[in-house]
Formats: sequence, C-alpha cells, structure tokens
Amino acid sequence: MNDVRFMIDGKECLGKPGQTIVEAAKANGVYIPVLCHFEGLKPVGSCRICTVRVGGRFMAACTQPLIEGMAVENTAPDLEDMRKSLIEMLFVEGNHLCPSCEKSGNCELQALAYRYQVLAPRFPYLWPRRDIDASAPLLMLDGNRCIQCLRCVRACRAKDGRKVFAAVDRSRRVKIEVDKKLAAHLSEDQARRAMDICPVGAILRKETGFAVPIGRRKYDAVPIGSDVEKGTGR
Repeated sequence: MNDVRFMIDGKECLGKPGQTIVEAAKANGVYIPVLCHFEGLKPVGSCRICTVRVGGRFMAACTQPLIEGMAVENTAPDLEDMRKSLIEMLFVEGNHLCPSCEKSGNCELQALAYRYQVLAPRFPYLWPRRDIDASAPLLMLDGNRCIQCLRCVRACRAKDGRKVFAAVDRSRRVKIEVDKKLAAHLSEDQARRAMDICPVGAILRKETGFAVPIGRRKYDAVPIGSDVEKGTGR
C-alpha cells in the first residue's frame, strides 16, 4: 500500500496506512509526549497529554489515524501550555512525593514535569484520601500515585484472559482496583511487568525497594524527548 503523506509543524512526513499520528510521528523522528499510551496496547486517549491540533480541532494523537494530506500542529505554544497544565493537574489531584518514591528517576510523569519545567503547579493541591492495597502477595497498589492511565487494566491479564486490574466507579470517584484472587496467582514475571507497565509508582513489587540508586535511573541521565532518548525506542 502507498505511504500516507502528512505534515507536522510544517515538516513533510511519510506514514503507513493504519498508523496513528503518534506512531507516524515517532517513525519520522518527531516527539509527541504520551502517558497513557504504551506500545503494543490498544490506545484509549485517556490522559490527553498527546493532544495535537488538526484543521483547528484538538485530538488525541495516540488514537487518531493518519489521513492523506493531514497537517498536524504539535508544538504550538497553546498546545504546549495545555500539556503542561494537564501534567500539573495530575500532580495536584494525587499525592506524589517524588523524593520518597521508588519510581523517582524512572517515572514518566516526573520526567514530563522536568521537560515542561513544572516548578509550582498553577492549581491548588487537593491532597485526596486514597487507599493503599497490599493484599496481593507480590504487589502493592498505591492509589495516591495512580493517574488512571489504564495501562495496567489493558496489559495485565491472567492466563485465561481475565483482567487483574479494573477501573471501578465513575467520574472523580473512579479508581483502580486489583482482583485479589487473580493477583494471588501472579508469577514473578507478571508482577514485574505490572510494575514496569505503570508510568508512575502506583504499582510496586513487594520486598524490592530502591534496587537501582536514584542517580543511576534513566531519566536522570537522559532527558525525555531528547535525540538520545528517541533512539532507545521510547
């Protein structure tokens, strides 16, 4: 099939039929920030960090498929400020204490905060009361850090296909819960994948803390979105 011709911020690009804007941009060396998106998982567009503008309309780049002749705005000042405000809201709507977090230096939300130079959020902190669920033998689920990206819901399944994690309730009351019976039978590899799939420190492997010193974690050495970071395939 023929390549799809499109533009991002005036740069002529080629994509493949069926690719989303995020996938095609990455293939052309153009960085679009994402949080809920993860390669290999069905995109849901829940975080909106990847918001771009096409024809005057805002859309999630991780779910929008390419169209021939599409002109994408990615780095306009208002788009970048919108992304920064979304990052700030994620921080104030949870309880993110980065210096004491196991994921510090390896947290995608933290890395985006560095990239967008978030020093003091423009919104007031909410300090919500959220539970910590340590009922699973291998995992701990910390609702304080959860950003409801749904990666764990989409990625973590038992052998029979049932979901280990699920989103319950609605609106501001929505939260992620773990199926205790299924979680009790997770293997070491499955538990590690659950922790790694989480972009923040909401899912942690029990009995393993700070195995990698904070100063040696990847985002301390390589800024997210840099040429070096792009070359890693992230």
